[in-house]
Amino acid sequence: MVNNKDFIKRLQKVMDFYGESASAFAEKIDVQRSSISHILSGRNKPSLDFVLKILSSYPEVNLYWLLNGKGEFPSSEKETPETKPSPKDQNPQTNFNFDEIETKTTSSNSVEEKTIDRIVIFYSDGTFKNYMN
Repeated sequence: MVNNKDFIKRLQKVMDFYGESASAFAEKIDVQRSSISHILSGRNKPSLDFVLKILSSYPEVNLYWLLNGKGEFPSSEKETPETKPSPKDQNPQTNFNFDEIETKTTSSNSVEEKTIDRIVIFYSDGTFKNYMN
């Protein structure tokens, strides 16, 4: 269970580290500004989607640190926002074609065509890899 008060402190620390207002942070992770406001005020708890958006936008944020306070922030590489490598530099092995993955039949007469937007793999040490199409 995530302690909401501690989560709020860690979320604020991430925002302060990048020097972003709640509005700029919301825009960067693609959520409504009210979502950030409600979480920071303690009105709402963060959803899994909200946490994943933070991890996707800020690779220096460690999942276990964000949720439980275990680990460190920024990640052990101690990267600053100015020196952080691009996501493609961090995961060069992610250059594969999502379109080559077969679609499954949903019924005997129709094929539902879907494309994969993102795959996230979480490792036991709190790190993750985010593969985006």
